[in-house]
Amino acid sequence: MTGQIMSHYTIIKKLGDGGIGEVYLAEDDALDHKAALKFLPLHYASDAELNKRFCRDAKAVAALNHPNITTVFEIGKHEGRAFIAMEYV
Repeated sequence: MTGQIMSHYTIIKKLGDGGIGEVYLAEDDALDHKAALKFLPLHYASDAELNKRFCRDAKAVAALNHPNITTVFEIGKHEGRAFIAMEYV
């Protein structure tokens, strides 16, 4: 995905994998800052229940405001995969 442009983000590099997501470093071209993009893994993209849970969890985190919790900027889909754009720390 490196180099791909999605929405107003340009993906710079992959940061890592987890049980429920792949995380990429991206440049927010609209606001000119770095962001972390977490994607639901490809093999889960067609699982409607996991997609709902992924987005529900992102909304719950977005509702929090605390210095030790990353800020969620956006929740969306790119090529059928749910993603969360969040503060890069």
